[in-house]
Amino acid sequence: MPGIAEVLHARFTDHAYPAHTHDAWTLLLVDTGTVTYGLDHREHGAPPASVTLLPPHVPHDGRNATSEGFRKRVLYLDTSVLGTDLVGAAVDHPAFADPALRLRVHQLHGVLHGGDEWEAESRLALVRDRLRTHLTRQAPRTPAAEPGLARTLRDLLDAHVTDGLTLTDAATRLAAAPERLVRAFTREFGLPPLPHRPPRRPGPPPAARRPATGRGGAGRRLLRPVPPDPALPPDARHRTGRLRAIGHLTRGPLPHLTRSRPRQDHPSVAAVLRDRAEVRSG
Repeated sequence: MPGIAEVLHARFTDHAYPAHTHDAWTLLLVDTGTVTYGLDHREHGAPPASVTLLPPHVPHDGRNATSEGFRKRVLYLDTSVLGTDLVGAAVDHPAFADPALRLRVHQLHGVLHGGDEWEAESRLALVRDRLRTHLTRQAPRTPAAEPGLARTLRDLLDAHVTDGLTLTDAATRLAAAPERLVRAFTREFGLPPLPHRPPRRPGPPPAARRPATGRGGAGRRLLRPVPPDPALPPDARHRTGRLRAIGHLTRGPLPHLTRSRPRQDHPSVAAVLRDRAEVRSG
């Protein structure tokens, strides 16, 4: 996938890394155990529930901090995702105690394992945005609604259903950062941008239909949960489900959400039994 050079999931019971460097950014989650490492002649720790970001071309080592070993997940990010101008900030502060960031990285791992590229690109854009906020020491801010940009992206998706448009392509055409597109689209329509949206069929709401397991058309399943992150506290794990909403974004309100069916008065069970008894006795 563009922007991610390599993915590594591993468990070590007795292992130590000698000092080495990478050409890419090392985005590390430790799920069990604790890792200690040296970076720029300073010792650091990577416990569970934290996120560690090691910059490229800066030597670091690593080792077990406990006798039980450790289990880790690593994404190696290209410098196209985070520029080398942020290396100094990462050397000074390589670890982040940010549950929201850890959740996003965990979800990105889940999408990369069997998900689609558009969703992976969207989640990578949100991870990059959160990392840049930490590295530049900017206060998190709530982005303003951009309905015009969201609708323009929707029109672009509708016009390129079959020709492999990527989120990066869309960002270039619309002169907007990928994370800005994802936020604007999600805020306007309630779900992240997805390229394949077959026309809606008449009938009950999508949630009432029986989802299929195939990959084609409207039969794609509507919900694929990501397993919860074991390092997150229990009260945060319910947010790890990810919505896989596949359906057409109509340009008006959905009929089943705006019109209620006329009320029908159904006879009670007792009345039905009474009528049957009268028929038999007659």
